[in-house]
Amino acid sequence: MKHIALIGAAALLCATAAFAATAPAAVTASPPTTAQVKPLTPQQQRMQSCNADASSQQLKGAARKTFMHNCLSGKPAAAAAAATTPQERMKSCNSQANTQQLKGAARKTFMSSCLKAD
Repeated sequence: MKHIALIGAAALLCATAAFAATAPAAVTASPPTTAQVKPLTPQQQRMQSCNADASSQQLKGAARKTFMHNCLSGKPAAAAAAATTPQERMKSCNSQANTQQLKGAARKTFMSSCLKAD
């Protein structure tokens, strides 16, 4: 009986030693250096930039989804225009019409096209 117990203990000791020999190598592996890290692709750079812009504007839900779609497809100006309220569009169009000194029918036509464009 003692012989079997000694064999079992020896086997357990060998297994523990083998595991201990390989464990530190896995634990002490160094993190990749900057030379080993792959540079971001243009799409990844665009995603990072659009995500930062959406976060800075505090967009959430459908507005964020629309912004991200437009930004990633290369339409950041359209995304910003879509985020404006009707009051902001009216103010902007009025300002442009005043700058151009439009009156009467010309102003009405300009305002109509300006409000639809934004």
